[in-house]
Amino acid sequence: MTDLLSALLDQPPWLILTVSGLVVFGECALLVGMVLPGETVAVLAGAAAALGRTSIVSVLVVVLLAALAGDTVGYVVGRRVGHRLHRRVSHPGRRQRLEDAEAQLRTRGGWAVVLGRWTPFVRSVMPSLAGMSGMPYLKFLGYDLLGAGSWSVISVLAGYGAGMSYERVVGWFGTVGAVLLGGLLVAVVATWSWRRTAGLDRP
Repeated sequence: MTDLLSALLDQPPWLILTVSGLVVFGECALLVGMVLPGETVAVLAGAAAALGRTSIVSVLVVVLLAALAGDTVGYVVGRRVGHRLHRRVSHPGRRQRLEDAEAQLRTRGGWAVVLGRWTPFVRSVMPSLAGMSGMPYLKFLGYDLLGAGSWSVISVLAGYGAGMSYERVVGWFGTVGAVLLGGLLVAVVATWSWRRTAGLDRP
């Protein structure tokens, strides 16, 4: 897989952008995030820009729009047929992660959409879970702009900053994502606790 993805760097600009957009889109739109390496491709596209194969602006725009479009399609699919699709998940590990993602959505609401963007499997199912939950689309889109926007920019710029060392970034990017996820989670919980203590959530 790494060799195939690395070959992307030697392609013409239009092909780099097309492949990057399709993979990032398909990761959430097709609910197959476990086999489509959207994060890796976003990092590679950033590296391609650093090496002069394409422009960084083009990569940022394509990755961001593809992420938002993929999440929107995932949301619509979840709203219409999500329950049937999720019942077909039989692998014990994936079933547990799916249940954990559902629990996050129930307890954290829109912030689960933001946090889920930083976890590979959860990233592919959270939009459909949001659709299944009945979350209004505009609310979903607002949180998704924050999650997908930050993920797209950081992924692409990580690859751009690494240049030829992109393989190292791909290796530790999951750790960085976990740290960012944990930090954001702590901030959300701390803010919620403070508001409860201060009585700001009372009617």
